[in-house]
Amino acid sequence: MKNTFTKITLATRLVCICYFTTAFQQAFAQEEDRFSMDVQLFSDQFWGFYPYFSGAYKLNSKLDFTFYGILWAGGEGAAWGNWTEFGVGVGFEPAEGIYVSPQIGILGGSLLSKGADGSGILGDGIVPNFTVTLKKAKTEGEAAIWYYAPLRNEAPMGGTTLSYLHYLANFGFKASEFLSFGAHYEKLINTGGSNIAAPSTELEWLGPYIQFKNPKGGAFVRFTFGKDFYEGNESFYRLATGFSF
Repeated sequence: MKNTFTKITLATRLVCICYFTTAFQQAFAQEEDRFSMDVQLFSDQFWGFYPYFSGAYKLNSKLDFTFYGILWAGGEGAAWGNWTEFGVGVGFEPAEGIYVSPQIGILGGSLLSKGADGSGILGDGIVPNFTVTLKKAKTEGEAAIWYYAPLRNEAPMGGTTLSYLHYLANFGFKASEFLSFGAHYEKLINTGGSNIAAPSTELEWLGPYIQFKNPKGGAFVRFTFGKDFYEGNESFYRLATGFSF
Protein backbone atom coordinates (compact mmCIF):
# COMPACT_ATOMS: atom_id res chain seq x y z
CA MET A 1 0.00 0.00 0.00
CA LYS A 2 2.82 2.32 0.93
CA ASN A 3 4.66 1.61 -2.32
CA THR A 4 1.49 2.26 -4.33
CA PHE A 5 0.93 5.58 -2.54
CA THR A 6 4.57 6.56 -3.16
CA LYS A 7 4.24 5.79 -6.86
CA ILE A 8 1.03 7.85 -7.09
CA THR A 9 2.70 10.78 -5.31
CA LEU A 10 5.74 10.60 -7.58
CA ALA A 11 3.55 10.45 -10.68
CA THR A 12 1.52 13.42 -9.44
CA ARG A 13 4.70 15.44 -8.94
CA LEU A 14 5.94 14.58 -12.42
CA VAL A 15 2.60 15.59 -13.92
CA CYS A 16 2.69 18.91 -12.01
CA ILE A 17 6.27 19.58 -13.09
CA CYS A 18 5.42 18.87 -16.72
CA TYR A 19 2.31 21.06 -16.52
CA PHE A 20 4.07 24.07 -15.02
CA THR A 21 7.05 23.67 -17.36
CA THR A 22 4.76 23.62 -20.39
CA ALA A 23 2.76 26.57 -19.09
CA PHE A 24 5.96 28.55 -18.48
CA GLN A 25 7.28 27.76 -21.96
CA GLN A 26 3.99 28.82 -23.56
CA ALA A 27 3.93 32.05 -21.55
CA PHE A 28 7.56 32.75 -22.50
CA ALA A 29 6.82 32.09 -26.18
CA GLN A 30 3.80 34.40 -26.09
CA GLU A 31 5.87 37.12 -24.41
CA GLU A 32 8.62 36.69 -26.99
CA ASP A 33 6.08 37.00 -29.83
CA ARG A 34 5.07 40.41 -28.50
CA PHE A 35 8.55 41.83 -29.17
CA SER A 36 10.06 42.56 -32.59
CA MET A 37 13.12 44.50 -33.72
CA ASP A 38 14.83 45.52 -36.96
CA VAL A 39 18.49 46.51 -37.32
CA GLN A 40 19.62 48.27 -40.49
CA LEU A 41 22.87 49.72 -41.82
CA PHE A 42 22.88 52.67 -44.23
CA SER A 43 25.56 54.40 -46.29
CA ASP A 44 25.11 57.42 -48.57
CA GLN A 45 27.15 60.42 -49.66
CA PHE A 46 25.32 62.93 -47.44
CA TRP A 47 25.16 61.33 -43.98
CA GLY A 48 27.88 58.75 -44.50
CA PHE A 49 27.56 55.46 -42.60
CA TYR A 50 24.88 55.16 -39.93
CA PRO A 51 23.25 52.18 -38.15
CA TYR A 52 19.53 52.34 -37.40
CA PHE A 53 17.32 50.20 -35.18
CA SER A 54 13.58 50.11 -34.53
CA GLY A 55 11.48 47.90 -32.32
CA ALA A 56 7.96 47.29 -31.08
CA TYR A 57 6.29 45.63 -28.10
CA LYS A 58 2.63 44.67 -28.40
CA LEU A 59 0.57 46.28 -25.65
CA ASN A 60 -2.59 44.63 -26.95
CA SER A 61 -4.05 43.38 -30.22
CA LYS A 62 -4.42 46.90 -31.60
CA LEU A 63 -1.56 48.99 -30.17
CA ASP A 64 2.24 48.70 -29.99
CA PHE A 65 4.80 50.58 -27.95
CA THR A 66 7.57 51.54 -30.39
CA PHE A 67 11.16 52.77 -30.09
CA TYR A 68 14.00 53.60 -32.47
CA GLY A 69 17.53 54.93 -32.60
CA ILE A 70 19.98 56.32 -35.19
CA LEU A 71 23.72 56.27 -34.55
CA TRP A 72 24.61 59.21 -36.75
CA ALA A 73 28.13 59.36 -35.30
CA GLY A 74 29.36 56.77 -37.81
CA GLY A 75 29.12 59.26 -40.68
CA GLU A 76 28.84 63.05 -40.83
CA GLY A 77 27.51 62.89 -37.26
CA ALA A 78 31.08 62.48 -35.97
CA ALA A 79 31.59 66.18 -36.79
CA TRP A 80 28.30 67.09 -35.08
CA GLY A 81 29.31 66.25 -31.52
CA ASN A 82 28.82 62.47 -31.87
CA TRP A 83 25.24 63.01 -32.99
CA THR A 84 22.73 60.39 -31.84
CA GLU A 85 18.95 60.09 -31.98
CA PHE A 86 16.64 58.04 -29.77
CA GLY A 87 12.84 58.07 -29.65
CA VAL A 88 9.68 56.32 -28.54
CA GLY A 89 6.07 56.29 -29.67
CA VAL A 90 3.18 54.04 -30.60
CA GLY A 91 2.23 51.98 -33.62
CA PHE A 92 -1.06 50.65 -34.94
CA GLU A 93 -2.65 49.21 -38.08
CA PRO A 94 -5.66 51.30 -39.21
CA ALA A 95 -6.20 49.01 -42.21
CA GLU A 96 -4.78 45.69 -43.34
CA GLY A 97 -1.24 46.08 -44.62
CA ILE A 98 -0.87 49.69 -43.42
CA TYR A 99 1.13 50.45 -40.27
CA VAL A 100 1.22 53.95 -38.71
CA SER A 101 3.71 55.10 -36.09
CA PRO A 102 3.89 58.61 -34.57
CA GLN A 103 7.02 59.03 -32.41
CA ILE A 104 9.13 61.67 -30.71
CA GLY A 105 12.90 61.58 -30.37
CA ILE A 106 15.63 63.40 -28.48
CA LEU A 107 19.09 64.20 -29.82
CA GLY A 108 22.55 64.32 -28.37
CA GLY A 109 25.25 66.27 -30.21
CA SER A 110 25.88 69.79 -31.46
CA LEU A 111 24.22 70.11 -34.89
CA LEU A 112 21.00 71.87 -33.85
CA SER A 113 21.91 73.76 -30.69
CA LYS A 114 25.41 74.84 -31.76
CA GLY A 115 25.29 74.65 -35.56
CA ALA A 116 27.75 71.72 -35.48
CA ASP A 117 30.29 73.89 -33.63
CA GLY A 118 31.71 72.39 -30.45
CA SER A 119 31.35 69.24 -28.39
CA GLY A 120 28.06 67.41 -28.11
CA ILE A 121 25.47 67.85 -25.39
CA LEU A 122 22.43 65.83 -24.33
CA GLY A 123 19.29 67.64 -25.41
CA ASP A 124 20.74 69.07 -28.61
CA GLY A 125 17.24 68.91 -30.11
CA ILE A 126 13.88 67.23 -30.33
CA VAL A 127 12.44 65.23 -33.24
CA PRO A 128 8.69 64.70 -33.66
CA ASN A 129 8.20 62.26 -36.53
CA PHE A 130 5.53 60.22 -38.28
CA THR A 131 5.84 57.11 -40.45
CA VAL A 132 3.37 55.17 -42.58
CA THR A 133 4.45 51.75 -43.87
CA LEU A 134 2.73 49.78 -46.62
CA LYS A 135 3.06 45.98 -46.71
CA LYS A 136 0.81 44.26 -49.20
CA ALA A 137 1.08 41.00 -51.09
CA LYS A 138 2.30 42.69 -54.29
CA THR A 139 3.28 46.21 -53.21
CA GLU A 140 5.43 47.90 -50.56
CA GLY A 141 6.11 51.47 -49.54
CA GLU A 142 6.88 54.03 -46.89
CA ALA A 143 6.19 57.70 -46.24
CA ALA A 144 7.87 59.51 -43.34
CA ILE A 145 8.45 63.02 -42.03
CA TRP A 146 10.74 64.33 -39.28
CA TYR A 147 11.13 67.83 -37.86
CA TYR A 148 14.47 68.51 -36.13
CA ALA A 149 14.22 71.47 -33.73
CA PRO A 150 16.89 72.78 -31.32
CA LEU A 151 16.04 72.61 -27.63
CA ARG A 152 18.45 75.38 -26.68
CA ASN A 153 20.76 78.02 -28.12
CA GLU A 154 24.39 77.18 -27.38
CA ALA A 155 25.82 78.68 -30.58
CA PRO A 156 29.06 80.63 -30.09
CA MET A 157 29.27 84.34 -30.91
CA GLY A 158 28.42 84.75 -34.57
CA GLY A 159 27.20 81.17 -34.81
CA THR A 160 23.70 79.85 -35.30
CA THR A 161 21.29 77.18 -34.25
CA LEU A 162 19.77 74.97 -36.93
CA SER A 163 16.44 73.25 -37.62
CA TYR A 164 15.49 70.82 -40.38
CA LEU A 165 12.47 69.34 -42.09
CA HIS A 166 13.18 65.91 -43.57
CA TYR A 167 10.69 63.82 -45.50
CA LEU A 168 10.69 60.90 -47.92
CA ALA A 169 8.40 58.53 -49.78
CA ASN A 170 8.99 55.34 -51.69
CA PHE A 171 6.74 52.83 -53.42
CA GLY A 172 7.54 49.54 -55.07
CA PHE A 173 6.32 46.29 -56.56
CA LYS A 174 7.19 42.77 -55.46
CA ALA A 175 8.24 40.83 -58.54
CA SER A 176 8.74 37.80 -56.30
CA GLU A 177 9.34 36.97 -52.65
CA PHE A 178 13.03 37.58 -53.38
CA LEU A 179 13.00 40.66 -55.64
CA SER A 180 11.24 44.03 -55.47
CA PHE A 181 11.82 47.39 -57.15
CA GLY A 182 10.34 50.88 -57.10
CA ALA A 183 10.93 54.63 -56.84
CA HIS A 184 12.26 56.82 -54.03
CA TYR A 185 11.92 60.56 -53.31
CA GLU A 186 13.58 62.39 -50.41
CA LYS A 187 14.14 66.00 -49.38
CA LEU A 188 15.94 67.79 -46.55
CA ILE A 189 15.28 71.48 -45.85
CA ASN A 190 17.20 73.73 -43.47
CA THR A 191 14.16 75.56 -42.11
CA GLY A 192 16.07 78.21 -40.17
CA GLY A 193 18.08 79.10 -37.10
CA SER A 194 19.04 81.96 -34.82
CA ASN A 195 21.18 83.54 -37.59
CA ILE A 196 19.53 82.10 -40.71
CA ALA A 197 17.17 84.38 -42.60
CA ALA A 198 15.50 81.99 -45.04
CA PRO A 199 15.00 78.23 -45.51
CA SER A 200 17.26 76.38 -47.92
CA THR A 201 17.23 72.93 -49.53
CA GLU A 202 20.11 70.67 -48.48
CA LEU A 203 19.27 67.66 -50.64
CA GLU A 204 16.52 66.53 -53.00
CA TRP A 205 16.78 62.98 -54.31
CA LEU A 206 14.68 61.15 -56.87
CA GLY A 207 15.41 57.76 -58.37
CA PRO A 208 14.75 54.02 -58.48
CA TYR A 209 15.64 51.28 -56.02
CA ILE A 210 16.11 47.53 -56.25
CA GLN A 211 15.84 45.19 -53.28
CA PHE A 212 16.75 41.57 -52.61
CA LYS A 213 15.13 39.94 -49.59
CA ASN A 214 15.24 36.58 -47.88
CA PRO A 215 11.88 34.99 -48.78
CA LYS A 216 11.69 33.59 -45.26
CA GLY A 217 12.19 37.09 -43.82
CA GLY A 218 14.97 38.41 -41.65
CA ALA A 219 17.46 39.94 -44.11
CA PHE A 220 17.51 42.31 -47.11
CA VAL A 221 19.78 44.44 -49.30
CA ARG A 222 18.50 47.61 -51.03
CA PHE A 223 20.34 49.88 -53.45
CA THR A 224 18.82 53.29 -54.22
CA PHE A 225 20.26 55.79 -56.70
CA GLY A 226 19.28 58.68 -58.95
CA LYS A 227 19.33 62.44 -59.40
CA ASP A 228 20.25 64.97 -56.71
CA PHE A 229 18.55 68.28 -57.56
CA TYR A 230 20.68 70.22 -55.05
CA GLU A 231 22.66 72.84 -56.94
CA GLY A 232 26.16 71.64 -57.69
CA ASN A 233 25.39 67.96 -57.12
CA GLU A 234 24.73 65.43 -59.86
CA SER A 235 23.62 62.14 -58.33
CA PHE A 236 22.86 60.31 -55.12
CA TYR A 237 23.30 56.73 -54.00
CA ARG A 238 22.41 54.79 -50.87
CA LEU A 239 23.12 51.22 -49.88
CA ALA A 240 21.11 49.61 -47.08
CA THR A 241 21.09 46.19 -45.49
CA GLY A 242 19.50 44.77 -42.37
CA PHE A 243 17.71 41.97 -40.60
CA SER A 244 14.76 41.37 -38.29
CA PHE A 245 14.40 39.32 -35.13
